Amino acid sequence: MINVKDITKLTDTKFVNLYDAHGFNSKGHESHYNVASRANSIEKLKISTRRNDPDGVIIYALYGEKHDQVVIIRQYRYPIDDFVYELPAGLMEPGENMEEAAIRELHEETGLTFHPIKCDKMFTEARFTTVGLTDESVGIVYGYAEGELSNKYAEESEEIQVMLADRKEIKRILKEELTAMPFAFQLMHFIHDEDPFAFLSI
Repeated sequence: MINVKDITKLTDTKFVNLYDAHGFNSKGHESHYNVASRANSIEKLKISTRRNDPDGVIIYALYGEKHDQVVIIRQYRYPIDDFVYELPAGLMEPGENMEEAAIRELHEETGLTFHPIKCDKMFTEARFTTVGLTDESVGIVYGYAEGELSNKYAEESEEIQVMLADRKEIKRILKEELTAMPFAFQLMHFIHDEDPFAFLSI
């Protein structure tokens, strides 16, 4: 266990910041560890609050009368200077719960109306994304989408292509394209199970 003595904020930007955590381990070794966070202050870091409050939400939305398509996005990501396939996602706004954030985010990114389904908390609980690098955590909301695809509400700063993909296309993407980890893990259910949400029943 590390005894953190002090934390220093190294950057001050809108969406992510870098902090230096200074401490000593059980052997007395001194270390400085850089932590990226969505928090805009030391007081809001999870290392300070000791709470796993979700920063964002991932939306796994099935589409169509037979629920045989899934809503996906292809988005440009600066860290790899390339496009990557992902499930729609976004940061939560103050006062929102995950279902409310999912409804808002899916509409903003795709123009679709989202209907979340209820399932056991173990499937939606906020999980850490890359815990060796950041304290960011996100939850997954499952449900069904309807309406017509539109980029009318998309932010001008984002490079996002929205699409509806069937099982054949998802198999191709998983074999040939760059994908985000949650996309790959979740859509393995989609290509394998007759009912992609069957695993949510316990």
